[in-house]
Amino acid sequence: MKIMIVDDHQIIRDGLRSLLEKLPDIEIVAEAGDGITAVQKAREISPDLVLMDISMPNLNGIEATLKITSENPGIKVIALTMHSEKWYLDKMIKAGACGYITKSCDYKELIQALTSCQENGFYLGRGIAGLVIKDYMAQLKNNNSEQLLTVRERQILQLIAEGKTTAEAASLLKISKKTVEAHRSQIMNKLGLYNLADLVKYAVREGLISI
Repeated sequence: MKIMIVDDHQIIRDGLRSLLEKLPDIEIVAEAGDGITAVQKAREISPDLVLMDISMPNLNGIEATLKITSENPGIKVIALTMHSEKWYLDKMIKAGACGYITKSCDYKELIQALTSCQENGFYLGRGIAGLVIKDYMAQLKNNNSEQLLTVRERQILQLIAEGKTTAEAASLLKISKKTVEAHRSQIMNKLGLYNLADLVKYAVREGLISI
């Protein structure tokens, strides 16, 4: 694996080179201290993988990654940075990076990241993966339409989607027909769906019923 190390601190580049050159199947073919130099060397040398810092002079790692992956999609880029905020992660992934690890990672995790990306996979550092899951769960909580409906409304929606009549639903739930009708009206207003076909589609999509 031909690797280029991109970081604006010489001591970081020296440390990474010293660690990685111990492995028999890795060759450090280039180094760069800024994004512009990284893009130029990627064009000239075409490494297999780039370890890319984000905060650098002249051209940051996000823009450098975008240029490198746009010009040569075969080059893998792993962000190796002090930034653990999701904003940076999002930007690097959109720029084409196949991995994201922080400089607090250990040697074993660095090798795991290199191996995963080399095998056409994707790697997120341990702390970063937790951040992504937390954000995903928050999005589910905010966007999940389950929260629009009460438990009772979801029960009634399921029965409606299964083809039960108002009387049958009322009998099963031991409530009056008027209560069922009131819930049905509330369901439609909350979801903005006003015909049976759309309600059935919604119920299928939400996993209330199966086809």
